Amino acid sequence: MSIAYLLLGTNLGNKEDNLRQAVKLLKKTGRLKKHSAIYETEPWGFSDERNFFNMALSLETELNPFELIAEILKIEMSIGRKRQSKQWVAREIDIDIIFYDDLIIKEENLTIPHPHAKNRKFVLVPLKEIAGDFIHPVDGKSISELLKECPDESDVEMLGEPSFESIILN
Repeated sequence: MSIAYLLLGTNLGNKEDNLRQAVKLLKKTGRLKKHSAIYETEPWGFSDERNFFNMALSLETELNPFELIAEILKIEMSIGRKRQSKQWVAREIDIDIIFYDDLIIKEENLTIPHPHAKNRKFVLVPLKEIAGDFIHPVDGKSISELLKECPDESDVEMLGEPSFESIILN
């Protein structure tokens, strides 16, 4: 079994319901180990009046990283995500693999660790909550250390524990 650290984000539609659906479907790919609170965050890389809801999860899975990303893409599509040529846009759901054990993968369709994670507070803040001591396999620094060094100055505000606790824990 492997541990994947995922970041979920949404800023279109019913954001809490989008996260709820994503968590429910992710449970079919493995066992959820930990989850962060939900955080409200500003859009990163583009401007939009709608803030994001983000949360981090750790998932114990038997799927390899390529099988996992294939399942994630199906989940995103089922919740209404439409891939666009623009990289950063508003979306119903976005699920990123930030880490998968301590693997380093650089393929055309999959890069692990996520190449921008260490520069984004909306990734590091919820990830610190569930894995602050996890060591970035490329940088050799913990998530807590990376957050202290993060150049991102955007607001990341905790909204509290997910109200869909029963979906996460059952």
